[in-house]
Order: sequence, then structure tokens, then C-alpha cells
Amino acid sequence: MLLQNSPFRELDQLFNQRTPTRSAWVTGRPMPMDAYRRDSDIWVHLDMPGVAADSLDVSVERNVLTVTAERSTARQEGDRFYLSERHSGTFRRQVNLGDGLDAETIEADYHDGVLTLRVPVAQKAKPRKIEVRSGETA
Repeated sequence: MLLQNSPFRELDQLFNQRTPTRSAWVTGRPMPMDAYRRDSDIWVHLDMPGVAADSLDVSVERNVLTVTAERSTARQEGDRFYLSERHSGTFRRQVNLGDGLDAETIEADYHDGVLTLRVPVAQKAKPRKIEVRSGETA
């Protein structure tokens, strides 16, 4: 889990899933990621160097957020590689969103190889004050 009271369920299990399409980035994970809460939003940053913005696909289905990206290398016939550590292919990352998040209003921005997602905390999950009345009740 990210945090003790994380809105993500089974986060580690989902993060460690890999697609069968190729090996992960050099880091061992397909898309290195940070996720944290700031005020009433969850912020998610995914590093995707060399990924074109038009190859990104971000979707939500049944509270599962899926990010898919493709990175290709420009190899030509006759190239002789001495080292090849920059993996290419299709990469996917899934995160199970908790019920306390508003999946309908997620915002995404891609800049300098970093995908940033803002996931608002649902109104029903925000802290609220309960009025305490004194006196007898009927």
C-alpha cells in the first residue's frame, strides 16, 4: 500500500503485473510512478521517457485506471548494436481506484516525458463535521 489510509486497493499487486509484450523499462517496472495526496486530490506521476503523446491511452473501467503507452526505436536494416538497454514496445500499468475517488473527473497532462494525473477525492469521502445536539430526543 502507498499509505496507511490509501485510496488505492491492492496497489502493489497491480503494479507488479506486466504485460506479455516485452520486458519492463530498465528500472524493472514498466512505468516508474509516484502517487500522493495533496488536499482533496490524489496526484499520480508516471515517467515515460521517449513515449510520444499520441501513443498514450488512459482509461477507467470499473474503478480500474489503465495507462497504456508505446515506445519504438528507429532501427534500420544493417544496424549493429553493441548495447541495447532502451526497451521498446507496448507497456501497461493498472491501478485499482478506491471507492473514495471520483473516477469521473480525472484529469491527465503529459509534459517532458511525465504523465500527470489528478484524481479528485469523492465528495462522500471528504472529512465532514458532524453536529452534536444536546437535549432529549423523542
